[in-house]
Amino acid sequence: MSSQRDRVIAECGRRPGSAEDYPFGDGVAVFKVAGRMFALVSLGAAPGSVSLKCNPDMAEGLRARYPAVTPGYHLNKRHWNTVVLDGSVPDDELLEMLDHSYDLVVARLPRAQRDDLR
Repeated sequence: MSSQRDRVIAECGRRPGSAEDYPFGDGVAVFKVAGRMFALVSLGAAPGSVSLKCNPDMAEGLRARYPAVTPGYHLNKRHWNTVVLDGSVPDDELLEMLDHSYDLVVARLPRAQRDDLR
């Protein structure tokens, strides 16, 4: 069985225009669309974590609901959440968070770049 971290990495790679990069070294896989980050996955000891962009109001609600969701580690704590991939956040909710992060980044791209992702 694959780990939640493996599933998150696979899902990040499936997003249109997604590119995997390692600008912070081998310990963090950074997923970008049009050069802008939408997910950072820690590759250290299990269970690992993923940092995702999030609407500030939604971010607060997720932090209140799940102990595994905390303000973004080394990121803008208002706009990013870090999720410990210990299985306490259900996969379907984690995928919604990933989609939300990707969608927030894509929405801020110029129209031509957004159109290229279709």
